[in-house]
Amino acid sequence: MTDTTTALEPLAARLAETAPGLRVETGPGSTGLYAYDASNYRVPPRAVVFPRSADDVVAVVRACREAGVSITARGGGTSMAGNAVGPGVVLDFSRYLNRILDIDPVARTARVEAGVILDVLRSATALHGLTFGPDPSSHSRCTIGGMIGNDACGNRSVRHGRTSGHVEALEIVTADGVRAVADRTGLRAADPDDTDAVRRVAALEADVRRLIDGNLASIRTELGRVPRQVSGYQLHHLLPEHGFDMARALVGTEGSCAVVTAATVRLVATAQASTLLTLGYDDVVDAAEDVPEILRWNPTAVEGMDEAIVATMRARRGPDSVTGLPEGRAWLYVELDGDDQTAVDARAAELLDVLKAQGRTTGGRVVENAAERRSLWRVREDGAGLAARLVDGSESWPGWEDAAVAPEDLAAYLRDFRKLLAAHGLTGVLYGHFGAGCVHVRIDFDLATDTGRAATRRFLTEAAALVVEHGGSLSGEHGDGRARGELLEVMYSHRLIRAFADFKEIFDPEGLLNPGVIVAPAPLDADLALRELPLVDTTFTFPHDEDGFAGAVRRCVGVGRCRSDAGGVMCPSYRATGEESDSTRGRARLLQEMVRGGTVQDGWRSTEVRDALDLCLSCKACSSDCPVGVDMATYKAEFLHQHYKGRVRPRSHYSLGWLPLTSKLVGYAARPVNALLRGPLGKLLARLGGVTTKRRIPAFASRRALRRALRTARTGEPAKTLLFVDSFTRAFRPEVAGAASRVLADAGIPCTVEDDLCCGLTWVSTGQLSLARRIMARTVARLDNGDDRPIVVAEPSCAAALRRDVPELLGTDAARRVAARVHTLTGALTDLAAPGWVPPELPDDVVLQTHCHEYATFKGRHPRDLLGRLGVRKVDEAEGCCGLAGNFGFEEQHYDTSMAVADLALKPRLDDIDPRTPAVVVADGFSCATQIDHLAGDRGIRALHLAELLDPAADRPGQPGENS
Repeated sequence: MTDTTTALEPLAARLAETAPGLRVETGPGSTGLYAYDASNYRVPPRAVVFPRSADDVVAVVRACREAGVSITARGGGTSMAGNAVGPGVVLDFSRYLNRILDIDPVARTARVEAGVILDVLRSATALHGLTFGPDPSSHSRCTIGGMIGNDACGNRSVRHGRTSGHVEALEIVTADGVRAVADRTGLRAADPDDTDAVRRVAALEADVRRLIDGNLASIRTELGRVPRQVSGYQLHHLLPEHGFDMARALVGTEGSCAVVTAATVRLVATAQASTLLTLGYDDVVDAAEDVPEILRWNPTAVEGMDEAIVATMRARRGPDSVTGLPEGRAWLYVELDGDDQTAVDARAAELLDVLKAQGRTTGGRVVENAAERRSLWRVREDGAGLAARLVDGSESWPGWEDAAVAPEDLAAYLRDFRKLLAAHGLTGVLYGHFGAGCVHVRIDFDLATDTGRAATRRFLTEAAALVVEHGGSLSGEHGDGRARGELLEVMYSHRLIRAFADFKEIFDPEGLLNPGVIVAPAPLDADLALRELPLVDTTFTFPHDEDGFAGAVRRCVGVGRCRSDAGGVMCPSYRATGEESDSTRGRARLLQEMVRGGTVQDGWRSTEVRDALDLCLSCKACSSDCPVGVDMATYKAEFLHQHYKGRVRPRSHYSLGWLPLTSKLVGYAARPVNALLRGPLGKLLARLGGVTTKRRIPAFASRRALRRALRTARTGEPAKTLLFVDSFTRAFRPEVAGAASRVLADAGIPCTVEDDLCCGLTWVSTGQLSLARRIMARTVARLDNGDDRPIVVAEPSCAAALRRDVPELLGTDAARRVAARVHTLTGALTDLAAPGWVPPELPDDVVLQTHCHEYATFKGRHPRDLLGRLGVRKVDEAEGCCGLAGNFGFEEQHYDTSMAVADLALKPRLDDIDPRTPAVVVADGFSCATQIDHLAGDRGIRALHLAELLDPAADRPGQPGENS
């Protein structure tokens, strides 16, 4: 095997010849992305290939064999053991090879391609009352192929076990490029008329049978001992008493024996009723002690976690993001199911009484509310990310995150494991599948220094001996990969290790398939990604990251929630394009490569990083939705600032970035300027400014319009708040300022008005940070004048800039004091309104577009919740970005992506509005309202600001609001 750069030239030529149109990428903008998975490792590939069919895979395998280049199959790239990175060609199945080929509801089976996302399969099978049993926490982005690769299990493995138990047949490509089918009866050629393939596959099967016959004793005594024994190859499925089930034997081989292109999997019936019981404990060992009793009640899931994960979730998404947990420092989730909800709830209550009587739990409750259950499950599912970067800023890493013992031995193992951590001066964050005896733990290893790496090796060696002493497995779900392959000799006899090697050699004699895992493993401390890096001089202060910008981009640990297409708001550009480079993870990985000087060599001048950041909408949703708090909007602003320092910028950076200043000047001549922009000259000016001509430029408001709007809001009462009239409100919708001031007065918190300052947002989003700092400094100097009144900002994006960007750019106490006073209108009415305030009569139904910045920055203060409390019966929220996102959707080159993002959530909500029934649409963000106006066309739909909806004077004749 050569894996040399020169080997790629004949490879590329061969692929072009045998698979025309096959997408092959070799540049640093791709290889840098695929150098990582969710593990500690970094292995840059030579090329990334995106197959569209099994024939494409055959072509790639044959070409790689001729060129001596290795192959690593990859699904969602969330592997924590280093299973999805490799030095040769990485095959990304998730991009195109992702079709559901057939669902048979009678046989309860589905045939799917390897790149199908688990949640996509579940959605399709749910129509038949069926689901796929195994459910890893990464279910929203992991692929069926990836689950087959490491024999994934998940939260409900107490009931459904491992993926291997649900596989009927695998469609594979062997290392010599032959298509075959592995099932319960063995192995056969996919094409029975291809005599050469039939001969090769028959010879392969015969060799495997001879191997099993020669190792019956060690296979029978060493494999299949505990429910989660995933480590090594599962050769016991090939024993005579198990019927030579080749499909199940290949599950968990981590792509090291064959490339799986499709699978036929068994489905299970969806439970008619289920409930969640949450139990509190003083300690995770106490929780583990209760597991054997809980298992007697036939639960579907028994999941555990410690207090660090809950604290981090509350810090990341607000104190109300985790409710329903009893007092304690560790918790168990116990899910029960059945045919009748009342009976299931009664069983849960009875179990709770039994556990209370045993005296270990600090409390518990049956969680009956479905939304609350979903919220609680999200905490557990985000465990890997939440544990990676804790509240205090400390970092933890995988490596020993996946050991498993028999459930009845779990408490004893945890007790000894914590002693081992203490002996090595390490801290671990514990969570996992307690009901299956599988414990996930992230540990504060020092992987950046030689001393720390040596200490990590010593710990892992002792940890392997400890779990074996307790009769357990090095891996219970994630596979061995690069993290644990070297330690298999601690767990298994030399004879079984030799059998693993022979099994691999039969399938892959040249060692081309995913080298370095399980057999002939790479050293566990080789190819580690983390290392000491020089500090990077930046304009943003990055106060939450010890190593500044380098520490900030290192937040990404690859768990891939940004690749999800369900739940939360991030990542709109990835949802629109499906490209790894357009995900938060992909961008963060390229920034990591830039900082380390890896595949990206040009530093701040890198065109690869610039291009990857180009479709980032700066929505800031990742700062909230990402379990580790990656804030790509801030990283993008910093990069653009450094990238264009001393250089000519894109035209839109001037035309849109300087909008607060130009709109202020236009305000003195709004009427003629608006007339000019509506004509042919307007389109010419738009093109010159890099602005799309497919949108109507919003009409500018005159200075008089703002004065008229505010004139009606005077109350004469002492002001309790300060209304900050931002540039967008001042320039385009002054009527919102008037409405906001009246609403504040009506809510018992009258305001004075500041209408001559700017938050600097447009300069930040275009990376003009030096100008932004000057503007922000002026604003802070004016506002930090001894006045401690709350500052209310009607425009959510400007409120977010004042709350977060201002202190992180200026880094002064004055900036932090001002930021602490900032509220959105929603936040002010939630926290400051007079008790008993009753707004004007509201509609029963509202369509709501929440601004992404408000969602991300003002946690727990969302318009949806406020509207519900104020009496709106139904709030139909378009969860996700509107697609306009400030300057983004106005830029000529981004229009199509902007509309694709709108198609994800906002446009379907608007399309559902019955034209015969007036619908109330609420959007506080100016960008959101503008996008709604654009999408609605001539349908007469107009987005109201929350202030306009709640305005006590909304029905008065002659309501001011004209923009001229």
